[in-house]
Amino acid sequence: MTDTSLFLAAANGHNTERAPIWIMRQAGRYLPEYRAIKAKHSFWEMARTPELACEITLQPLRRFGLDAAILFQDIMTPLPPMGVKIEFAPGPVFAEPVRSARAIDALRVPGKDEIAPFVAEAIKLIREACPVPLIGFGGAPLTLATYMIEGGSSKDFEAFRGFLRQEPEAAHRLLDKLTEVSIRYLTMQVEAGAQAIQLFDSWAGLHDARSYRAFAKPYNRRIFEALAPYRIPRLYLAVDALHLYGEIKELPCEVVSVDWRAPLSQVRPLLGGKTLQGNLDPAVLLAPKGVIAQEAERVLREGLGGPHIFNLGHGIMRQTDPDSVAQLVELVRRYDRVKVREASAS
Repeated sequence: MTDTSLFLAAANGHNTERAPIWIMRQAGRYLPEYRAIKAKHSFWEMARTPELACEITLQPLRRFGLDAAILFQDIMTPLPPMGVKIEFAPGPVFAEPVRSARAIDALRVPGKDEIAPFVAEAIKLIREACPVPLIGFGGAPLTLATYMIEGGSSKDFEAFRGFLRQEPEAAHRLLDKLTEVSIRYLTMQVEAGAQAIQLFDSWAGLHDARSYRAFAKPYNRRIFEALAPYRIPRLYLAVDALHLYGEIKELPCEVVSVDWRAPLSQVRPLLGGKTLQGNLDPAVLLAPKGVIAQEAERVLREGLGGPHIFNLGHGIMRQTDPDSVAQLVELVRRYDRVKVREASAS
């Protein structure tokens, strides 16, 4: 099996000889070459200029022996064409939070070709130069709605959680629109050349299983089912969501990304044979080399029970030393899963 196919093989359920590795937010803030570009351009300039998005996507591949690339964008990218005004300071800030049925009804559902044509162009440029599979992505409807209603990031998202209870019918209308826009946006990415899609449901863990069944699961299912004809791996990330795995295992996706709060050996029986991705705590990369090696090997051992894509449990921290990333990648690439399993069995 070649390195270029390793990620796709694991994502499609093969128990590969070594775990492929990529890192969430690998294209971005911890790299000095990214910061050099960011010093000259705003976030939206970088995201909306295909040449810049391509360059930033490729930067970590030049430094590290990663097994997949992920498109440089943001989950908010498809929202402005719906009529939503967003700025980054540095996180997303909505000039007018969406908190009424009237505001929801006013949102547009743009056509596939008008949502983000610069993303399609960036994907084409990346594919021409990228030596490994390219992952496209989008935000899950519930997570997008979280930001839109709250107006930005928050510790507890009180306005959003209250809205779900006070205006459930309006919330469902919003989620329906976001689902349709997401389907158009993500299928556009695949048609442009993305070889896998990850759906980020960063705030799903805020909710109990009953709320997840009502406000997240059916919409996520619609998105994954719309991607099914393309026969690409579908990846799902929900943070702090161990209590939701009974619902998540029923989603039609091949890969579930696991954060660092539970070991992979505990999680695997809960997820119905899916490939697991993760689950190193991003803070480990701030530790000394010995700690990084110890924790990486622990995750690798925990993942031996089935298909595993090595990754962090969430995005890499901006203060991470790139040399620590290089060490981690080398450790994972040297770890022979077959030999370890054979040694354990003897």
